[in-house]
Amino acid sequence: MTNFTWYDVSDATVGLLFGLAGVLGGYALRGLIGRWQADAVEKQAQLKLAEADSEVKNRLKEADILARAEVVKAREEFEKSTKVRRKELQDIEERLTVREENMDKKAILLEKKDQAVAQKQEEVLRKAEELQQRRAEADKRWADAEQRLQKLAGMTHEEARKEVQQKAEQEVRSEAGSLIRRVQEEAKETAEREAARIVTMAVQRFSISHASEMMTCTVPLPSDDIKGRIIGREGRNIRTLEAMTGVNMLIDDTPEAVVISGFDPVRREIARQALELLVADGRIHPARIEEVVKSVTESMEKTIFEAGESAAYEAQVQGVSLEVLKCIGRLKFRTSFTQNVLRHSVEVAHLMGMMASELGLDPTVARRIGFFHDIGKALDHEAQGAHAVIGAEFLKQHGEDAVVVNGVAAHHDDVPSEGLFGVLCSAADAISSSRPGARAATMGVYVQRLEKLEEIANSFPGVKKTFAVQAGREVRVIVDPGQVNDNDAMVMARDISQRIAANMQFPGQIKVVVVREMRCVEYAK
Repeated sequence: MTNFTWYDVSDATVGLLFGLAGVLGGYALRGLIGRWQADAVEKQAQLKLAEADSEVKNRLKEADILARAEVVKAREEFEKSTKVRRKELQDIEERLTVREENMDKKAILLEKKDQAVAQKQEEVLRKAEELQQRRAEADKRWADAEQRLQKLAGMTHEEARKEVQQKAEQEVRSEAGSLIRRVQEEAKETAEREAARIVTMAVQRFSISHASEMMTCTVPLPSDDIKGRIIGREGRNIRTLEAMTGVNMLIDDTPEAVVISGFDPVRREIARQALELLVADGRIHPARIEEVVKSVTESMEKTIFEAGESAAYEAQVQGVSLEVLKCIGRLKFRTSFTQNVLRHSVEVAHLMGMMASELGLDPTVARRIGFFHDIGKALDHEAQGAHAVIGAEFLKQHGEDAVVVNGVAAHHDDVPSEGLFGVLCSAADAISSSRPGARAATMGVYVQRLEKLEEIANSFPGVKKTFAVQAGREVRVIVDPGQVNDNDAMVMARDISQRIAANMQFPGQIKVVVVREMRCVEYAK
């Protein structure tokens, strides 16, 4: 255990006191320093607040100034726009004022015009009433005059007009009939006898057999058993044959024959030859059918050329080019109203040669024109136009003479004839087409033509009976002699012929004969 003295305690206390005094002094100094710092911060804050207040005041002053400037500017713009609007309104008011003034002027003018129109209407009405009164007076005077005239004449106005019209018609008909008779007599004296002699001689000297080409042909078979082979399994053979040739084959109850039907004679001929070859060969199946049809089609060109060459030899036409012969040979398979065109061409060539010899013309040129006159019918499916013009153009391209070309082109009056050959060709064509037996037609066609001819003739006044004779080539009309005189009969014949030509289509010509006969019969008792 240690022993302490009093001075030891005092030193410790003093030290403690000094320490405590130091601590208190430090706290006091720290407080003073903190107060000084706080005062400094407060002063700085007050300075910043004062600066902020002054800046706010400055900003407020600037904002106030800007706001006043904007207000002034807005007021100026408003005043400016107000002035513009006010000016526009003033302009509109001025225009409205001018328009109102114009409307007032127009209204005044319209009122004046209405008044003038009303005055004119009143004047027109007044004049119309006056005209009606005058017309009534004129009608009354006209009726009175007409009544006095009818009393003096002893007939009505309609009766007088009909009588004048009838007299005029009678005079015109009489003059026309006399003129027609005189012209016909003069023509008959100079031309009828010679023309009849030439045509009659040509027809008598030339005669040719004619076989009408029908739409069907028949292929004979060795037996009926071959029909089943032609038909084939499920009909494949006959379908192939019809498809390759373009015709219809009729295998019906006709014994030992097959009928081939088709409008194209070339295809019908190909089908006939092909079927004959197949029947003779005995091998009938689709492949063989195609082979045979192809072979027959190729040989058809040779057949056509040989037909043209044979026809040219028969018509005594020489120096014909190969292309022209091929073209003319096609006419062997062309018909016109059931008349074979190639045979018709040969016939026309002979007729033209005979008539040309009688008239002192060159018969060689005439036969050439007659032989070529329908060559255009073999080309009309390839070109547009009449067959006469088409044929003439074809002949011109192949070096034919200009006389031949014109004669072919002019035989149907498509172009003017430059000589007598065109007229001769027309006459020979008509003779060949209209001679008995040249063209076959059904009984129904003839009956319809006869009925139409008689109907046209019976429609004329004064006709008692009508007879269509010579298969419609001649119409004989018997008239009442009490109603129709000689001059009227001449006019009636001409009128009937013109109406027939306008309302009917027919080959050649139709002769119209009007018969006026007065019979006086008495009996002696």
